[in-house]
Amino acid sequence: MQRTPRSTQPTTVSLDKPAPARTDGSRLRRWLRRRRAEAALHLLRGLCYGLGTGLAGLGFYWLQQHL
Repeated sequence: MQRTPRSTQPTTVSLDKPAPARTDGSRLRRWLRRRRAEAALHLLRGLCYGLGTGLAGLGFYWLQQHL
């Protein structure tokens, strides 16, 4: 196997930000996949708080109507 000779041309340095390697959204999907369980727990907690608040409100409303 032979080595290829180095180029004699000077290299140019660009100060522009390089384009992202992936533009298909795979990074977003990976981020969402890692946080799926955490998001489900937050939704469950919110549902429980909402149901508890609603039931407490209905209970107090019922109590006011019957006193």
